[in-house]
Amino acid sequence: MPEPTLILRDVAIYKGWLDPLEQEALIASLRDVVAQAPLFQPVTPSGRAMSVRMTSAGRCGWISDRNGYRYAGHHPDGMGWPPIPETVLAIWRALVSETRLPDCCLINHYMGQARMGLHQDRDEADFTWPVLSISLGDDALFRIGNVTRGGKTDSLWLASGDVVVMGGAARLVYHGIDRIRPGTSGLLRGGGRINLTCRVVM
Repeated sequence: MPEPTLILRDVAIYKGWLDPLEQEALIASLRDVVAQAPLFQPVTPSGRAMSVRMTSAGRCGWISDRNGYRYAGHHPDGMGWPPIPETVLAIWRALVSETRLPDCCLINHYMGQARMGLHQDRDEADFTWPVLSISLGDDALFRIGNVTRGGKTDSLWLASGDVVVMGGAARLVYHGIDRIRPGTSGLLRGGGRINLTCRVVM
């Protein structure tokens, strides 16, 4: 596999992995996904609305509502999830595996003051497979913690086209997005940021 640009707390970061044309192609393929499975605003089990909107592609999608955090076979509106675009799978093949493909590509849309608190990705059955994260659009301040809650954290700005791989010792690190920096990218109509996270779920 290619060497990352840098490693921070065992998280591999590939700065500028996608060039502008590749980013445009990826956004075009995501528009097809959103047309089939529209973005929705999830709520936490306590009933608090999240600041991001989301949808998914693949065999299953990640959802959150008063029944908890989980993967589901259908969109909250009842339709099936569309297939993961080949533009996304090509990145997974290059940086993770050419044989075992992800079951889910979660699509998070950040606008304005949207953020994502520190959390672990631990709803999957097999933690030996990494989580691959793709940044598109405005810059985002990515914070990385520890495998247990609390303690010192480190942060770095992710730009459009950056790719992050959390595997091995970093598979269960706490991580989140503190804020986005509006106007730093012209990729998305109306601004904002899209983050894709690909996971092996089953």
